[in-house]
Amino acid sequence: MTRHERPRANSSVRSSIASAAARLMAEDGITDFHHAKRKAARQLGLSEHTAYPDNAEIEAELRAYRSLYQEEGPAELILALRQTALGLLDLLVDYSPYLAGSVLDGTAGEHSHIDILLFADSAKEVEIFLLNQGIVFEHVEPRNDRAEAVLVMETDTADANLVIFPPQLERVVLKHRDGRPRERVRADALRALLSE
Repeated sequence: MTRHERPRANSSVRSSIASAAARLMAEDGITDFHHAKRKAARQLGLSEHTAYPDNAEIEAELRAYRSLYQEEGPAELILALRQTALGLLDLLVDYSPYLAGSVLDGTAGEHSHIDILLFADSAKEVEIFLLNQGIVFEHVEPRNDRAEAVLVMETDTADANLVIFPPQLERVVLKHRDGRPRERVRADALRALLSE
């Protein structure tokens, strides 16, 4: 192997893992990128020490996969999920809500959740608000160290993760595990997106 063949081989392996991980996420409902990468690498017979693609590569493959194999459903589903998300942003307006995740970036599928980021003085405050509205929710373990709590509630289209952060973090740019800034939008930006 020459010195110039190795990067191409790594690129090819990364591309194969990204493609397989995207398929697993689309078909099996896996939502955790790292889990999808590990499972894809195993299915391809690669070692655990293989260089994995980053999440952006998998998101690109996921969009391509859905446009190729799931042409009809995803656009309608994403529209429905975004409309539900807008209702949640309006409902939770007192807690500086933002939409983030797969519903915003257009990679959501039938197993996806709606990710709403909230900035509140305490999680209890949000819990009391939801209870007063008659909304049933449950606690799940936060995957972000900075999150105070994650409340999951059912909606007509998908479960919604209400990820509660302290107010001072609203101005902080939250990042994905791979270091990319986590995109998020307020209700007015989501309305504009829905009217396109």
